[in-house]
Amino acid sequence: MSIEHRDDTGARFGMWLFLYTEVILFSGLFVLFAMTQARFPEHFAAASAGLNTTIGTLNTFVLLTSSLTLSLSVTALQLNKIRQSLLFCSGTVLLAVIFLVNKYFEWSTEISHGIYPGSDHLAESAPGTAAFFNLYFFTTGLHGLHIFIGIVLILTVTGMIIRGKVSAECPVLLVNSTLYWHLVDLIWIFVFPLFYLIPRGFHG
Repeated sequence: MSIEHRDDTGARFGMWLFLYTEVILFSGLFVLFAMTQARFPEHFAAASAGLNTTIGTLNTFVLLTSSLTLSLSVTALQLNKIRQSLLFCSGTVLLAVIFLVNKYFEWSTEISHGIYPGSDHLAESAPGTAAFFNLYFFTTGLHGLHIFIGIVLILTVTGMIIRGKVSAECPVLLVNSTLYWHLVDLIWIFVFPLFYLIPRGFHG
């Protein structure tokens, strides 16, 4: 009879190491944003004023709520309440999809106005305006990719919960997924004010 080897400590350490590299990646983008804004404060203020703050605020609320539901899923699993855990996982996925749908409509509106990397409209705009929107699309696009990866990850773990491979006795995959999701949430907490709010007040 073979005994399955588990290294929960190693799995958690590996996840924290991965999250550290993600922090470095986005921190570099935030520093680049701050340096470019210092060069073109007027252009950044005008470009930021064109973003949809309502959608940005809604998506902030959606992500904060999704972090709560996934945390509740971990708690429910640890209490061996499988059905509740699955419901909270499903709620998290639903909220993540809502976030991406909101972002799709926001991007669609901007693209319909000719605002996207490489567009003629940006090429004819002030250099600071082009720099703002290039950073905006790259950063929010990269964040959106992380959201999509998180959805796939949570759905995979949900399936493993159903099959009993993730349980109260072996919750590490759900815990790691929650850590990843919290990071995605935290990144947006920086992205939202950085692009939608700060440039307006920075120049004003």
